[in-house]
Amino acid sequence: MAAIPTKVQPRLVTGVKKFQSVLNVAKSKDINESDTVVIVTDMLHEVFGFDKYVEVTSEYSIKKTFCDLAIKIEEKLKFLIEVKAIGLDLKDDHIKQAVDYGSNSGVDWVILTNGIKWKVYKINYGRPISNDLVYEFDFLTLSPKKENDLNLLFYVSKESLGKSLLEDFHLQKQSLNKFFIGQILLTDSVLDAIRKTIRKISAGSKIELDDLKEVITNEVLKREILEGEKADEAKKKITKFLKSQIKKAVKEESE
Repeated sequence: MAAIPTKVQPRLVTGVKKFQSVLNVAKSKDINESDTVVIVTDMLHEVFGFDKYVEVTSEYSIKKTFCDLAIKIEEKLKFLIEVKAIGLDLKDDHIKQAVDYGSNSGVDWVILTNGIKWKVYKINYGRPISNDLVYEFDFLTLSPKKENDLNLLFYVSKESLGKSLLEDFHLQKQSLNKFFIGQILLTDSVLDAIRKTIRKISAGSKIELDDLKEVITNEVLKREILEGEKADEAKKKITKFLKSQIKKAVKEESE
């Protein structure tokens, strides 16, 4: 959880209170997409802290099409924001549209919103290009008294951009997903720890790492956790980390 600066917290609290009222009225009137864009633009300014005359661009051009809003800081693109009408449910087609806009513009972060529902995506530029839903929230259910709720706003506020807070939050979420944990369970160090525990419980029974790995792979973990793009991505990250730790240990021994 990020520490919200003292000068930022009052703005978030005031913004939640004000725009919950605004959004409820807009929802009751079932306003169209253009009017929803106007409200979201005001939220970007009054809640998230962006200068709507300098840092918020509307109808951002991307390869002969346009994304509703873009956040640019010192001419550098930070977010693309695709807005739908307030009464419209956010569907898979909308997500694909928003992510396509992001990947075609080379930006890492995309937000899809109807003013009430907010979904924050990280684009992964691999082959093929993929995306992660980092988190989502319902603005109408946020409590101005709960720091965890305010953090959901702070992660995409202007003040957090230079601190990599959103990236750190994304990595934290990744480390707790089932694919990541599944691959960690199959590393030699974890398998060895499990084997030692089993030996203590079962009076020194001899267990080979390969046998233990086979049981965990085939009988403990679900196939979907160990196969597919997300599993491969988790395995690559863990392998990369373990290699870096080995290099670090070797370097320390040689010094």
